Amino acid sequence: MKRSRFPLWVTAGVMLFFYLPVVVLVVNSFNQSRSSGPWTGFTLDWYVRLMGRRDIWMAFRNTLIVATGASAASMVLGTLAAFALHRYRSRLQDVHYTMIFTPLVVPEILLGVSLLLLFVALGVERNLWVLFIGHTTFCISYVAMVVLARLQDFDFSVVEAARDLGAGPWITVRRVLLPLLAPGILAGGLLAFTLSIDDYVISFFLSGPGTTTLPIQINAMIRRDAPALINALSSLMLCVTFLLVWLSQKLNKESRT
Repeated sequence: MKRSRFPLWVTAGVMLFFYLPVVVLVVNSFNQSRSSGPWTGFTLDWYVRLMGRRDIWMAFRNTLIVATGASAASMVLGTLAAFALHRYRSRLQDVHYTMIFTPLVVPEILLGVSLLLLFVALGVERNLWVLFIGHTTFCISYVAMVVLARLQDFDFSVVEAARDLGAGPWITVRRVLLPLLAPGILAGGLLAFTLSIDDYVISFFLSGPGTTTLPIQINAMIRRDAPALINALSSLMLCVTFLLVWLSQKLNKESRT
């Protein structure tokens, strides 16, 4: 019986639908045309102009600070949450599961509005600390999910063996548990870092004067700057995002072996 090629064509069509706009964006970042219209020639001028835009690099600095801080905090809190969910069983854990995984299913706009109302009610000025807290709230869930998946196949007999050999709780965690969980923790951290860099909705509600992030800056540039300049910036962000996702997948795969 001849095998049908229909699934292959469907897959190819879906992949083309997803990635053709990305390819067009990257190609147009080298187009001399200011409006990203018909191809008028190859140029690196848009990347050169991008290097001289101080407002863009300030937004990038804010994004990097928030993403790094949120990733680091979520790696600690998400790992502790995953370990507690895996090791302990009680009715209270059902509430814990709900609290951890709710940010994964709640619409970002609802999460952003609720956080904004909370900080306004507390009289807290919107700054990088507020952005850091907002990003950490949803990054924890992704780290916990990745680490929890790693713990499903974890052999805790090595921990018991370390305790039998005289290692204390802190030595066991530092020299046995953390090294074995490190690939999963780093994979979750890289995933959280990528999501924090790309986040727009929560950043829009929580950013204040002088705390503009890169996605918000790009949205503002759409109204007044050349599309080709935005294409160049987006191409650089794509490269960074794809690199981080690749590293996250590689670390996650190593954690399962």
